[in-house]
Amino acid sequence: MKRTALAFATLAVAGLATAFVPASSASADPGAETCRQGYVWRVARASDLVCVTPQTRDRVAADNAAKHSRWTDGAYGPHTCVVPYVWREAFPGDDVCVSVQERQRAADDNRASAGRKVLAKLWITKYTIAPRDNGDGTATRTSTDDIARLKLNGSHYNFGQVKLVIRWSHNDAVYWHGSVTAKSHTGHPGASFGYKTGKFDCSAPGKPANAYAYAYDTLSGRYSARVPVRIGCAVL
Repeated sequence: MKRTALAFATLAVAGLATAFVPASSASADPGAETCRQGYVWRVARASDLVCVTPQTRDRVAADNAAKHSRWTDGAYGPHTCVVPYVWREAFPGDDVCVSVQERQRAADDNRASAGRKVLAKLWITKYTIAPRDNGDGTATRTSTDDIARLKLNGSHYNFGQVKLVIRWSHNDAVYWHGSVTAKSHTGHPGASFGYKTGKFDCSAPGKPANAYAYAYDTLSGRYSARVPVRIGCAVL
């Protein structure tokens, strides 16, 4: 088995011209503070971008509006809470007075916020093809089954469609693209996926990456970072 570079022109994938492929530019990307569908910024203060439910944001706004009526001049200064309220502590220095339940909710939301954001994380692993079970006690392998292929993996996406693309670095032309439905998987925040591209991993000592992969969350318009790969080899 031998891997050789193919002419770029021979690597075109049928149907690319008609399928939607997200641009490689992320100029319209809404950014890492994008909340997953169903969540909104808490805005306990203007810079508070913790992702919470709309109902929680409404409660936070109501507590902010009522803060003056819940302060008294006491043991902790002029912002001492009247009984039975306590400081919310949604962020350092947050002395808005809320119920004990709301303070606990703020702490829980702080911990959960990263998993509620479209961080669009993408990483690459490799896989080989397992022998095909012939059903008669034998198994069949092909000459390329033991050559590593590229698998694109992601977490922190919306539940739904994610577009995957690999482009050449030298001219930004599309080499491969696919689509996957991001779902819930234990151990991975938000919606996640693992997609076997079927494309050979061409990395080798002394051969740097010549392409990059990225993902596009279709619900939010959020792009992942570009992940370098080496492509363009075939087995003779």
